[in-house]
Amino acid sequence: MEQLLPNQLEGAYDRDGKGLSVADAMPGGKQRFAIIGSEEFDWTIDQEKYIYPNHRGIDHYDRFKEDLALFAEMGFKCYRFSIAWTRIFPNGDEGTPNEAGLEFYDQLIDECLKYDIEPVITISHYEMPLHLAKEYGGWKNRKLIDFYERFAQTVLERYSSKVKYWMTFNEINSAFHFPALSQGLVKSNGARRVPKYFPSMA
Repeated sequence: MEQLLPNQLEGAYDRDGKGLSVADAMPGGKQRFAIIGSEEFDWTIDQEKYIYPNHRGIDHYDRFKEDLALFAEMGFKCYRFSIAWTRIFPNGDEGTPNEAGLEFYDQLIDECLKYDIEPVITISHYEMPLHLAKEYGGWKNRKLIDFYERFAQTVLERYSSKVKYWMTFNEINSAFHFPALSQGLVKSNGARRVPKYFPSMA
């Protein structure tokens, strides 16, 4: 089952209270992984130097009803997507969620159910709040366990009556291949080894 990410789909990367994610700082193009893997990369978004396709996505945020209608027309029976952590907790360390973000997923899930399309949700998929990567050093900091737990508990309680199938992390082993996107770890913040046990504890 293919997984679709908010940064691939939604666009509206800075609307309705959404914060910046690590994916929002990743430029497009063939050199993107070399850029974020360099010693100099510090999560700065430089729109004069790079393009950021993730900021636009495919406008799913505004056109999800049309998209779901097309899914239904094609006979889709399930839709696997993830919830943007930054729509719910824009910086990741807030005490209360962003209601506008929750309302978007209320509508998206209801639209799935309207067409008898089963929502299958991944809680975390390359959508760590950029603030947590910059200020806390990503998953090398144990505080992220508590931040992630608050996020997960919020969405699980909100949607448990409508969503049967959940995944906590997408490809948890991707920390070895894409540490910046998966764990918020870059060389400039001193990360050299992936603390794989922290996400496992969350």
